[in-house]
Amino acid sequence: MSNIPETGRTQRVQIRLIVIQVLVFSLLLTLGGRLWYLQIRNGEEYTTKAAGNGVQQVVQPAVRGSILDARGVPLADNETRLVVSASRTELLKMKDDGVGVLTRLAEVLDMKPDDVRDKVRLCDSKTPQPCWNGSPYQPIPVTDEATTQQALQIRERAEDFPGITAEPTAVRRYAAPGKAKTAQVLGYLSPVTDEEIQKALDGPSPYLRSDQVGRSGLERTYDKELRGKAGVTRYEVDNLGRVMGEAENDPAVPGSNLITSLDARVQAVAEYELAQAMKTVRQETDKITGRKYEADSGAVVVMESRTGRIVSMASQPDYDPNDWVGGISGKQYAKLTSKKSNYPLLNRGIQGQAPAGSVFKIVSASAAVRAGYPFDGRYDCSSSYSLGSQTFANFESKGHGPITLGDALKYSCNTVFYRLGHQEWSRDGGIKPRKDAKNWFYTTARDFGLGSETGIDLPNEVKGRIPDRDWKQNFWNANKDAWCKEGKKGGTYVQQIAYENCLEGNQLKAYDSINYSIGQGDVLVTPIQMATAYAAISNGGTLHAPTIGKAVVSPDGRTVQEIKPKAQGKLPIDAKTVKDLDKGLRAVVEPGGTAAWRFGGWPQDKIPMRAKTGTAQVYGKQTTSWFATYTDDYTIVMTISQGGTGSGASGPAVRKIYDALYGLDEQGNQDLKRALLPKPQTKLPKIQPDGSIHAPKIKPYDPQPVQPEGEQADPEFLVPQPAGQPGLTGSPATTGRRP
Repeated sequence: MSNIPETGRTQRVQIRLIVIQVLVFSLLLTLGGRLWYLQIRNGEEYTTKAAGNGVQQVVQPAVRGSILDARGVPLADNETRLVVSASRTELLKMKDDGVGVLTRLAEVLDMKPDDVRDKVRLCDSKTPQPCWNGSPYQPIPVTDEATTQQALQIRERAEDFPGITAEPTAVRRYAAPGKAKTAQVLGYLSPVTDEEIQKALDGPSPYLRSDQVGRSGLERTYDKELRGKAGVTRYEVDNLGRVMGEAENDPAVPGSNLITSLDARVQAVAEYELAQAMKTVRQETDKITGRKYEADSGAVVVMESRTGRIVSMASQPDYDPNDWVGGISGKQYAKLTSKKSNYPLLNRGIQGQAPAGSVFKIVSASAAVRAGYPFDGRYDCSSSYSLGSQTFANFESKGHGPITLGDALKYSCNTVFYRLGHQEWSRDGGIKPRKDAKNWFYTTARDFGLGSETGIDLPNEVKGRIPDRDWKQNFWNANKDAWCKEGKKGGTYVQQIAYENCLEGNQLKAYDSINYSIGQGDVLVTPIQMATAYAAISNGGTLHAPTIGKAVVSPDGRTVQEIKPKAQGKLPIDAKTVKDLDKGLRAVVEPGGTAAWRFGGWPQDKIPMRAKTGTAQVYGKQTTSWFATYTDDYTIVMTISQGGTGSGASGPAVRKIYDALYGLDEQGNQDLKRALLPKPQTKLPKIQPDGSIHAPKIKPYDPQPVQPEGEQADPEFLVPQPAGQPGLTGSPATTGRRP
C-alpha cells in the first residue's frame, strides 16, 4: 500500500483538475477571441476573400451578326484570324510572373516586350490603355494578326510558352466590297466600359467585360441585335485561383444579321464620284478669292424617293473602320480626331451643317403660296434689290423681268424671293412682331422637317437651324455678354458686328429675312434633311423618316423582322403646289435652267429629271456647293464644302451616279445590262439555315470618261460685286451683318 496520505492524494487530484480546467478555459478563450477577430473585427475583409474562393467565370464571346447590303453582300462580317492569347493565372504561377515567357513571345511576334506585357496587365483607374478590361481568368488576346508561321512556332514549342495559346478566332471585318468603305454609316466597335457595365446591370441585356459594343453608325444603332449573347463557363476555384471543377456552362448564342437598304455597288460609285469631284475642284481657281478651291469635306445621299430608304450615303474625308479592329492605336486615334485631318469620324450626311443656298428655295416658294401669293403669279426678277444703303444682287446681276415662282426656281432668281421674304417680314410686324404673326417662311421650313432630326436610324444626327424669332432671342441671351465685351463702335468689321449684336441682336431684322429667303444668313441644314424634303416632292408630299435597316434576320435565317418605311408627315402644301414645284424643278435641267448644262442628252422623256442648284456663302470661307435632284425612283443630294457652285462642283458627280443607276451612257442611251439599280431593290436576300449567304460578287467601279465641256461656262459662276454690294449667283452672301 502507498505511504502517501489520503489527504495529499486528494489535493494533487484537485490541482490537476484545476490545471486542466484552466487549460480548457484558455483554449476556449483563445478560440473565442479568434472567432471574434475573424467574424467581427475583420469579418467584412474575410467575407470578401471567401467570396473569391467560390466561382469564377470564363466568357466565350458570341459571333457578331453580319451587316449586309440589300442583295446580301457583306458590308461588315467576321473573318477567322489566328489570335495569340495569354493566360494570366498561369503566368502568375511562375517565379518571374511570366516575364520570361512574354519576352520570348514578343520575339516570335515581332513586338516589343513592353507592349506585350502591357496587353496582359489588368485595367484600373490608374492604368492607361492598352490593358485588359476583362476577367483575369479569361485568356487575354495579345494579337489577332499572328501569321501561320508564328502560330506554329508557339504550338510546336509549347514548353517555352506555357499559358500561351494560338487559336483561330472570329474577328470583325469590314469587307469594303467594290472598294466601298461605307465607314461612317457602318461605324466601329470598341470594348465596353465600366460605366456602361454598371448602367446595364438592371437592363434586359447586361454587358460582360469581354463585350465589344458599337460606338457609331449601324454598329451602335443595332448593337443589341448584332451582339448576340456570350457563352459563360463557370468554374469552382479555391482562394489560390486553382480550378476545382466546372460548375455551369451556358453556350454562346450568335448575333442576328442586319439587312440594309444600301447597295454596295451604288455605294462604291457614290464614294468614288464624291472624292473625285473634290479632287477635281481643288484644281480650279475660285474667281472670288483667287485661290484654289479647298473642297475640304463633302457628302452625298442617295435615297429611294417613295420610301425614304437610303441606297447610299458617302462622306468625305473618310477612314477605314478596320483600324478599330483589335484595338486602335493612340497614333491612329489622334489622326482620326484631329483638326488637321478634318475629323473623318463625322458622318457629314447627317452631321454636316451649312447654309442651304438656293436649294432652300422650294421652302420659300411653298411659304409664299401658303401666305397667299399665287404660284403662277408674276414677280419682278430684277437685277438687284435694295434695302436702305444695302444692295442684294441677283444672279450675275441679271434680271428676267416679271416671272412665275416656277421660273424663279428655273433661273434661281434671288430677287423674287428677297421681295417676298421682306414683304412677309413687314406683314408680320417687322422688328415689333404682331401677336397673330404667321411667320410663314419660318413655320414652313419647320413643316418641311428642317431644324429638327429626320429620325434616321443612325446615332448623333444633328438638327440644323431655322433662325426664327425665338431662336434669335435665345441666341442673343446666350451670347450677349460676349458681344458686349468684344464689340466696339467704329472698330473692325467683327467688332462692329459684335457691337450691333450687343444692342439689338435679339431682333429679327429685315436683312435677316431677306437673306433667309434664299437659304443664307443663320440657316443651317444637313444633306439628309434636304434629301428628305426633295424626296417628299417626288413622291407627292409624304415625308419619311429615312431608314437604312431593312430587316433583322436570325442566324439560321428562319426569323425575319422587317423594318418598314415610316411616314412621319406631309408637306404643308396642297397637291397642286407639289405639282407646281415639280414642274419648276424639272425646268431647271431643261434649256435655260441652271443645271441644264449638266444634263445634256438626258432621256427626259423616259426618266424625268428634276433638280435645284445651290451655292451658299459662309463667312470667312469659300462657297459651299449644293446639288439636289430626284427622279421618280431616287433622290440624290450632294454638297461640297468650299467647293464652288452647285452644278459646277457637284453636278458631274451626281450625273454619273444616275448614269450608273440607270445604265446610261454620255448620250443618254440606256443599257439595262449595265444598270446597277434601275428600280429599287424590294426582295430580301436569303440566309441559309447554316448561316451562309449566297451573295453576288461586286466588281470594282469603272467610271466613264469625263464628257468634254469645251468653253461652256458655269451658269452659276459667281461674279464679284462692288464693295458694299455683296451678291451671289444661285445664292447670295450674307449682307455683311454677321459672321
